Amino acid sequence: MAYEMKQYRLLALDLDGTLLNDRSEISETNAQWVRHAVEAGVTVCVSTGRGFQGALPIVEQLGLDSPMITVNGGEIWTKPHSLHRQTLLDVEKVMKLHALAERHPDVWFWAYSTEGIYNKEKWAGDATAFRWLKFGYYTEDVPVLNEILREIRDWEGLEISNSSPYNIEINPVGVSKATALMELCRMKGFDMSEVVSVGDSLNDIAAIRASGLGVAMGNAQDEVKLAANAVTATNQEDGVAQVIRNYVLRT
Repeated sequence: MAYEMKQYRLLALDLDGTLLNDRSEISETNAQWVRHAVEAGVTVCVSTGRGFQGALPIVEQLGLDSPMITVNGGEIWTKPHSLHRQTLLDVEKVMKLHALAERHPDVWFWAYSTEGIYNKEKWAGDATAFRWLKFGYYTEDVPVLNEILREIRDWEGLEISNSSPYNIEINPVGVSKATALMELCRMKGFDMSEVVSVGDSLNDIAAIRASGLGVAMGNAQDEVKLAANAVTATNQEDGVAQVIRNYVLRT
């Protein structure tokens, strides 16, 4: 299949709610169009709030050997298993975030360390023994979620976002998918104007705004749609395939 290339050289794809459907699967249509993009010389980069271990099976399924952005930019990989940069969340802040979680017994919480993921059911005994990347809260009780958000907004040194309307994700201040993409562009000699970013949640907004083309999924949070240059179909309707077909490649 022949394509007329547009100006885009790097395609940054969020996973949950974007590339993946509601069963956390890649549709054959999305997978096919990702392959078309790679064949046309586009660098396809997974850009996710997931940790490396959660993102790797998707990358392997797609056969990608390209850069990865994990834990919202807390880790940048030049390719799978090749770590370029890691930005750690201060352990005292993790302990403070954990103490706040403990005050809300109905709220689920989790945290990514460099060794793996810990959560409400299996917490790290001595937090100071670990190197931390990200902390998160989840509850469908929106008033409680907002109460937590109001409290942590007053704390210094935190980058606050979400990957769904019912969670809060916390990274070190300055860490985002956007700053990670800027670093990847520096490494590869790309300009941010040559980047297409696709996502559905608040942790995608900075990247969507900073990229040459920012695309919100049809199922994206309203704030993300407002920040985007374009809105594609939902993650149930192969929205990523449509982005590749309509914007990245001209078929």
